[in-house]
Formats: sequence, C-alpha cells, structure tokens
Amino acid sequence: MAAAGKLSVSVVAIMVFIAIFSSVSADPDMLQDVCVADLNNAVKMNGFACKAKFSASDFFFAGLAMPMATNNMLGSTVTPANVMQIPGLNTLGVSMARIDFGPGGLNPPHTHPRATEIIFVLYGELDVGFITTANVLVSMTIKQGDVFTFPKGLVHFQINNGKGPAAAIAAFNSQNPGVQAIAATLFAATPPVADSVLSKAFQISYQEVDEIKSKLGGKR
Repeated sequence: MAAAGKLSVSVVAIMVFIAIFSSVSADPDMLQDVCVADLNNAVKMNGFACKAKFSASDFFFAGLAMPMATNNMLGSTVTPANVMQIPGLNTLGVSMARIDFGPGGLNPPHTHPRATEIIFVLYGELDVGFITTANVLVSMTIKQGDVFTFPKGLVHFQINNGKGPAAAIAAFNSQNPGVQAIAATLFAATPPVADSVLSKAFQISYQEVDEIKSKLGGKR
C-alpha cells in the first residue's frame, strides 16, 4: 500500500510538471539550429519541413517598415510577419505583425488560437480590450510607446477613436498564431453556417443574417 501511495504521488507530480511546462511553452521546441520552412513541400506536419539549403533572405522581411492603406470597410490593415512571410521562423516560436488604423479604424474582435499577443503603439491612440471566459471586459486606452497584452485564445480588439492615424506593432509567441475574426468566421464560413444557427445565437431575424452575410462576403 505504501508503494502504491508513493507511485500515485509520483504520477501526480509528473502530471503537474507536464501541465506546467506545456502551458508555458507555445510552439514545440526546435531540435536543430535552424529549420527554414519549405513552403512548397507537400508533406504536412506540425509546422513545415526544412529546406535543404537556405540563405539570409529566408530570415528577412521588410514589410513592416511602411504604413499600409486603411481605406477599407474596417479602416484598418494588418500586415503579418509570420512563417509564411519569413520561412526562417519555422520552429522558432515567434512572429510579428503591423496594424495600421485610419481615424475610427477597427481591428475587429478576433482570437489567436495558438499565441499570446503583445502590442506596442508606434503612434496615435488606441482603445484596446479583451474578454475573459467569465465574460469580463478588460480594456483601456493606450498611447504612443505604451504596451498591452492579450492572453492566448481570448477574444480581443483594437480601435482608433482618435482624429488621426494610428499604428502598432504586435508580437506573438508562435511562428503562426492563426487568427479567427469572430464576425467573418461565423457569417462568411465555407460552407456557410446555417441561418437557423446564427439567427438563434444572435437573436436576429433570417433577413438580418442574410444582410450581414452579404456585407461580409458570405454565402446565403
């Protein structure tokens, strides 16, 4: 019985250890110096297969240097810098993005299922927030030079309520954090989510569901 007790304690300790370290880490640890992603390889895995040869250009991206146009429906543009733009990020567990906002521009409610996000305001002023699983909104206004964090997997947003443009740099603890914009995910899915589901979930009419789908490019 004593041996069984010690065994059970050891099992619990091991499970706690695994839980702690699995929750701390994001992407799996790398097993070599570099593994530059071969984006054209047909082999599908958790990440990408490694290129046989690589160069400095595989670790370089100039796409975050300049502001992007924000004359779209949301008044904002996200420029990613993840493994798809920088193949050298494969297995390194980090990526970035630039978010440009026109006056009133919104980066709509969305989640990153594989990463925590931290943003740094380059210029302007943003109202930012995330919503906990207890439905508590955590929000504040941040200005040039400020930093704010969005926990992994939680719905969050940023909006420029100022009169001038704004921009921020975001960093993620994943080479490919993924993004699910709540409205587009539900109303522009392929194949489409049934109108009956959306109507009941949002307590709106079928006509309103169709109107939202048409605005977001979804199929009726």
